[in-house]
Amino acid sequence: MKNRSAADILLKTYAWCCVLILTSAILTIAGYLLFHGFSTLNLNLIFADTPVLEALFLKKQVFGGLLPAIAGTLALIFLSMTFALPVGIAAGVFLSEFALPGTRRILGLMFDIMASLPSIVVGLSGFAVTIFLHQHFFKQLYPCLLISALCLAFLVIPYIIRSTQIALESLPPQVRLTAPGLGATRAQNLWYVLIPMAAKDIVGGIILAIGRSAEDTAVIMLTGAVATAGIPGSVFSGYEALPFFIYYTAAEYADASELMRGYGAALILLFICGGLYIFAYWIKRKVR
Repeated sequence: MKNRSAADILLKTYAWCCVLILTSAILTIAGYLLFHGFSTLNLNLIFADTPVLEALFLKKQVFGGLLPAIAGTLALIFLSMTFALPVGIAAGVFLSEFALPGTRRILGLMFDIMASLPSIVVGLSGFAVTIFLHQHFFKQLYPCLLISALCLAFLVIPYIIRSTQIALESLPPQVRLTAPGLGATRAQNLWYVLIPMAAKDIVGGIILAIGRSAEDTAVIMLTGAVATAGIPGSVFSGYEALPFFIYYTAAEYADASELMRGYGAALILLFICGGLYIFAYWIKRKVR
């Protein structure tokens, strides 16, 4: 008993140390960005010299501000989640409820391999497919917002699949058996009982997928992001995005003021991700 108590204390101490180290690292990074970038957060950073209302109503294009990058980032998140959510949730439901054990193991291994793919590999694959389609089928197709969204959807689908599968498989047996015991069909049990009961954990996986699609740079720099594209006019046009802006600003800044704009862009990206997380958490609370 004494040895077990000592081991529990050691494990708890180790766990708390890991939590403190991780929290300290996050606070250090956030504090560093706030210290350097907070002074740059103003309307000029977003709209430059363009009047705010004329920029928001798309009457004038913004040159030198971050509005096009913010709009491109939000469009990228929306499109990638539109493609990824139906496929990811459906595949997770299939693995949990319908797949045979052998099929579940094979598909699970494949999805785990997909989740471990480096984003640069996904970006290169999307770029190669775009070039192939351009040369043989669609001469007007170039790297664009649609290609980037599809590549990001491919990148985050494994997270949604696994979170959906684990959420459904972790439901207690009495939850699974109650509705069939009252005469519900398998589809009714799944739609009205199992998925709503697991929705809280499924939304957690979706939050991770949103964060991954919002911050990735390697995919978008190969599949459509450019420095001065303006607000995207369609899904087949080039676009600007905050991660790409931060990357090329940090790599090619000419003076300290440009670097400060990069810090400001990083803060805006953090605020966007934080706002999306809060919105997803609100949805999770409503679902629960």
